[in-house]
Amino acid sequence: MILFSKRLKEKRKEMGFTQKQLGEIVGVTKVSICCYENGTRTPTLDTLVDLANALQVDLAYLLGCEYFVVSEDDQHSAINLARDEIELIKELRMHIKLYEKFLEDPKRVMDYIEKKMR
Repeated sequence: MILFSKRLKEKRKEMGFTQKQLGEIVGVTKVSICCYENGTRTPTLDTLVDLANALQVDLAYLLGCEYFVVSEDDQHSAINLARDEIELIKELRMHIKLYEKFLEDPKRVMDYIEKKMR
């Protein structure tokens, strides 16, 4: 829900709403909007739909989906990706050795990174 929090705040500001105003439109408190934007609370499905409608965006976009990517060799493998995720992959590809390690054993690399971040 990281992208949701970021996009919610960006779209709210773009539309010129305060947290209080957006909360009133969708029937929640200013505190709830603040928590959604900080990622400390997750809205209900009904509230998500109301937020997307109030901000005039597609729900999939608000949740972080922008592009439907299909695997080159398997038409049954597909995933929705956000622009931010695509940029991350592009950046990773510029670091060939690291990218190759990711492809060899993604879980091991992620576990290593997570351990280093603690």
